[in-house]
Amino acid sequence: MKKYLQHIKGDKAIWAIAALLALLSFLPVYSSSSNLAYLYGNGNTFGYLLKHGMHLGLGFVILYAVHRVPYNYFRAFSIIGIPIVIALLIYTLAQGTTIEGANASRWIQIPLVGFTFQTSSLAMVVLMVYVATYLTKIKDKIISFKESILPLWVPVFLVVGLILPANFSTAAILFSMVVLLVFMGGYPFRYLATILGVGFVMLSLFVLTAKAFPGVFPNRVDTWISRVESFTDSKDAEEGYQIEKAKIAIATGGVTGLGPGKSVQKNFLPQSSSDFIFAIIIEEFGLAGALLLMFLYVWLLFRILIVAGKANSRFSKLVVIAVGIPIIFQAFINMAVAVELFPVTGQTLPLISSGGTSIWMTCLSLGIILSVSAKRIEVKKEVDEENPLDILSEAV
Repeated sequence: MKKYLQHIKGDKAIWAIAALLALLSFLPVYSSSSNLAYLYGNGNTFGYLLKHGMHLGLGFVILYAVHRVPYNYFRAFSIIGIPIVIALLIYTLAQGTTIEGANASRWIQIPLVGFTFQTSSLAMVVLMVYVATYLTKIKDKIISFKESILPLWVPVFLVVGLILPANFSTAAILFSMVVLLVFMGGYPFRYLATILGVGFVMLSLFVLTAKAFPGVFPNRVDTWISRVESFTDSKDAEEGYQIEKAKIAIATGGVTGLGPGKSVQKNFLPQSSSDFIFAIIIEEFGLAGALLLMFLYVWLLFRILIVAGKANSRFSKLVVIAVGIPIIFQAFINMAVAVELFPVTGQTLPLISSGGTSIWMTCLSLGIILSVSAKRIEVKKEVDEENPLDILSEAV
């Protein structure tokens, strides 16, 4: 066992948190997938558990492989990746409106293996790394707003704009994270205010166009508009039904919960194994289970900030923030939706919810963070070995 652990580099706490979240996900996924098993199968939930295990297994393979790659390589990968993800988003958006009732403009089918892949999740990771790369490039340079439009904001608006029609929540989160990152990266605030104004105008024009010509984006724009409207007036039957069942699950759970597998609302709550799995966790494991989950995500945030703070270069600091903060942001949005603090978004709970793309992209992001951490530890170890007298003097 020790032999295998030697190959695992980087922050051990992040490894432990990822492993704990993955292990804790099996019981709620196995329990909450019963409604899917009865609706689309023969009632046997073991297949869903096995599929979830395969997704996690592949995710940790991605995590391990990525964390062994020197983090500087991701700068080149992001530059190459931007045109690729734009092409993938165009292809994804051009597909039919629905496949078995699901919005097909979010996923593409992976040939041979039969898995579906949500291209917007990959686009988020690639774009965030690309923005970190750009901010590193302009360090200590006086860049005018005009000079930043083509290399920075054109790719941002292209990616966000291609995600927006089918997945408003992901587009909004991505744009928010980009704005936060460029602000932290020292981009002039007066330029950023202009971008926010342009973004608001473009979003308004998009919504007005979609309302005026509903046939342009059938079954796409209306969905996320109705979610926002239902959150404010609680009149939408479908969205209100989901929230109502989630609140019943949470109220039933109490402090200690009903026990593993004893959820009742999992049989009535749509997307109980993905979007609303937090409500099922509270119903079965109570407030104690919810607090444990929240503690793990806060602990992960703490470790991400530590890795960023101790990173050796500007790019390594920015890239850790770029790919790490969205994981935590997504987790707390998912929890906020379950307790009706936020409109229904369709965001999953990282490493807990079922769904391959979410797991894989979370593991990709954690792999990048661990790559940065591994390099810092490696450099520190080399310095310590070269300066044993300095260590002795510090100890004294």
